[in-house]
Amino acid sequence: MNFNKPLATWALLASLATMLGGCFGVAVVGMGAGALIVTDRRPSDTYVTDQAIELRGGKRINEKFGDRVHVNATSYNRTVLLTGEVPDAAARAEVEKLINGVPNVRAVANELQVSGISSLAARSSDAYLTSKVKARFVDTGKFSANHVKVISEGGTVYLLGLVTQGESDAASDITRTTGGVIKVVRMFEVVSDDEARRLDNRPANASQKPATP
Repeated sequence: MNFNKPLATWALLASLATMLGGCFGVAVVGMGAGALIVTDRRPSDTYVTDQAIELRGGKRINEKFGDRVHVNATSYNRTVLLTGEVPDAAARAEVEKLINGVPNVRAVANELQVSGISSLAARSSDAYLTSKVKARFVDTGKFSANHVKVISEGGTVYLLGLVTQGESDAASDITRTTGGVIKVVRMFEVVSDDEARRLDNRPANASQKPATP
């Protein structure tokens, strides 16, 4: 692992903060962000781009719908997963259109449900479910938990990341056997073992897109 990676990353984070006109969250530019980027298989600029997509997408959705919807927009390698609840099919389509219009988005996976907005208790349950799955990843030690992003919504768990086939299978099996999980949806980009090793050890300034089989 190349531990000079954060040096290049902070410059990217700073430039993004300027680009977003001060709305770049403290959680993103805090010390934890650099630590996460060190172990992330996305190029540093892609990591930062994903953060910008989520911020811009959330802002657009909030401006259009306010509290009439509950939408989570999660970007990974510029593919955006939409989860949550909207009141009707028209709103579902409009949210997807808004996200497609965000700069640098290459694809949208629309998993929004047409239903009443979930309760705070339900969202807390999903947050707890995500933490349980992540904890089991760490406990089993079969792969780096930082290579898999976990999103839970209504008991359905979505798995995202740049992973090998073995890592994909292991993550899916662990998630499927976690108490409270109703359904597992794989949204991985599967890479070869050699490609995974290259991504784990690439130079700090690497920005190329990862190869896929």
